[in-house]
Amino acid sequence: MPADIGIDLGTTKIIIYDTSRGVVLCEPTIVAVDTDTGEILSIGAEAYKMIGRTPSHIAAIRPLEKGVISDYRLTNAIIRYSLQKICGESYFRPRVTVCVPSAITDVEQRAVVEAAVAAGARKVFLIEEPVAAAIGAGLDISKPVGQMVVDIGGGTTDIAVLSLSGVVCKNSVKVAGNLFDEEIIRYIRAKHGLLIGERTAEEAKKAVGTCWSFDDDRTFDVKGRNLMTGLPSKVTVGWQEISEICYDLASQIALAVQKVFEKTPPELSGDIRTSGVLLTGGGAMLHGLDLYLSKRFGTEFRVAENPVECVAIGTGKSFALTGYLRDCVTEMNRTHN
Repeated sequence: MPADIGIDLGTTKIIIYDTSRGVVLCEPTIVAVDTDTGEILSIGAEAYKMIGRTPSHIAAIRPLEKGVISDYRLTNAIIRYSLQKICGESYFRPRVTVCVPSAITDVEQRAVVEAAVAAGARKVFLIEEPVAAAIGAGLDISKPVGQMVVDIGGGTTDIAVLSLSGVVCKNSVKVAGNLFDEEIIRYIRAKHGLLIGERTAEEAKKAVGTCWSFDDDRTFDVKGRNLMTGLPSKVTVGWQEISEICYDLASQIALAVQKVFEKTPPELSGDIRTSGVLLTGGGAMLHGLDLYLSKRFGTEFRVAENPVECVAIGTGKSFALTGYLRDCVTEMNRTHN
C-alpha cells in the first residue's frame, strides 16, 4: 500500500514518487485515442510507441501543452492509470502533491486539482517546480542564503531564487525540451526537404544537439519522408547544424534567467555567485548548456545529480517538510469524499 504520493505531471513525462518506496513510475504523458469513437486505447509507454506509426483514425495525444492541461479528460486518464498502476486494486486513496509551473494561473491550478481528485486522490497539494527541484536535489532552502534553481522540463523552463523556505523572485517561459524538438523538425524540413517525426527529432537532439561543441565530427542519420518524391529517405546532419538551433533557444532561456537576476536582492546575488546555479529537468541534460550559461553569466551552472527525477523526488519529500514550507505548498480545498 503506498504512502503519500508526489507527482511530477510534466508535458513529456509523469513521474511518481512514493514516500515509502521512492520513484515508482516514469512514463510518457501520452494517450492513444480512437478519433472516431473517442475511446482511449493505451496510455503511457504503450501509447508512446504509437507516435508516428498510427492509422488515420488513431491519434497519440499529449494532453498537457507547455506545462498546463489542454485536455482534462485525457489528463484525468493518465493520473488515474498511474495511480492504479502503483496502488493496484487497493481502495486506499493517497494524499497527493502535484508540482506545477511557477506561472500557473488559478484556473489552471483548479484543473490540475480536479484531475487528481477525479483520479482518486484523497487530498491534493500543489508545489512550484523550482521549489520541488531544489528539495529533490538536496538543497537546504530553509537557510537565509540565496539559491537559484533553473528547471528545464518538456514544456516550460522555471527559474526561481529561494531563501528562508520561500521564493524571492521567479520567472517562467515556454521554452524547453519540446520546443528544441519542434525547431529541429522545422530545420530539417526547410534545409533538407525531409519530414521527420518528434521521436526522430528527439533522438537527433540527444545525439548531436549541443550549446557548446563536441571534440569530434559526430553526425546523425535522420530518416523520414522526402517532401519532393514522397519516398523514404535519410540525410546526415552534423552537430554544427543542430548547434545553431540549440544556441538560439538556449539564448532565450538565458534571457529569462537574466530577468530573475535583475530582480534578485544584492545580498542574495552574492550568495548565488558563490554557490552557483542548479540546473534540473530533462532539458538540463542538453550537451554544453551548463557551459554556455556559466560563460554567459560568469557564474557556475551545474547539472543536478539526478536531473530528470529531481522534481518528483522533491514533490514527494515535501510532505515531511510542511513545517517550513508553508509559503511554498498550497493545500487545495477539493478533497475526495
